[in-house]
Amino acid sequence: KNSMRRENQSSMSEFLLLGLPIQPEHQGMFFALFLGMYLTTVLGNLLIILLIRLDPRLHTPMYFFLSHLALTDVSFSSVTVPKMLMYMRTHDQSIPYAGCISQMYFFLLFGCLDNFLLAVMAYDRYVAICQPLHYTTVMRQELCVSLVAASWVLCSILALLHTLLLAQLSFCAANTIPHFFCDLTSLLKLSCSDTSINELVIFIVGGTIFILPLSSILGSYVHIGTAVMSVSFTKSLFKVFSTCGSHLFVVSIYYGTIASVYFFSSSWESNDKDVIASFVYAVVTPMLNPFIYSLRNRDIKQAFEIFVNRANFLK
Repeated sequence: KNSMRRENQSSMSEFLLLGLPIQPEHQGMFFALFLGMYLTTVLGNLLIILLIRLDPRLHTPMYFFLSHLALTDVSFSSVTVPKMLMYMRTHDQSIPYAGCISQMYFFLLFGCLDNFLLAVMAYDRYVAICQPLHYTTVMRQELCVSLVAASWVLCSILALLHTLLLAQLSFCAANTIPHFFCDLTSLLKLSCSDTSINELVIFIVGGTIFILPLSSILGSYVHIGTAVMSVSFTKSLFKVFSTCGSHLFVVSIYYGTIASVYFFSSSWESNDKDVIASFVYAVVTPMLNPFIYSLRNRDIKQAFEIFVNRANFLK
């Protein structure tokens, strides 16, 4: 039996990704659309990072966290989209075993980072609005760096834990993944080994990663809402809601689609609705962040104008 399991695992050299539920005659149109979305994600988030780096006025905790969120979003999208575009163009749906495991690790890593960075940004807004006089004391540079570093370390460990547990499993003849990337739950479905430990870890660790950051975000905004309601200045109210509303919009899309896939899905099997919901939080949300955090942000707009003026001056 052990010999057969080793043979099954060693013979699994690649997986086949079915991709998004798109009709063959529409592949070209969606390829152009997804390519445009990916380029927008990469260029938009890299522009935010560049502006924050170049403009000293943006060297504040809020923009420090935003730059890391932008970097995470570029990485998160780059884990899945280039491969998806490649097999849409070449119709080669195969992905090597090692490549699939690596893709799953980085997808879990950057997905986890997104969770914690959104929570950290909500805490930053809570301190700025509810404790403005203590903001510089509380959100000092050491704390900001520690929060980001702790997020990286914790998410790296958790992603590695899932990856190592998956690497212990054996895979039989079936190698078709009904998804556009190597989704952990889809891979577990293909395994012919006992996956009870993997499922338990997903339930405990995944639930913790989902619930703790979301609870922190909701708690921060409950306090912000309570503080805002006690202010009678219409202008201040509008400024607070315009700043926090964009963040809440991203949080709602991100956590709503994750919950629909992993918590409220009607079946353990991947279906078209789950695949599309995964596409929203893995591809659409990273693309929206540059627009949501910059279009109504006066500091980012001014930094962009200065950047354009400098570029024109150097011509």
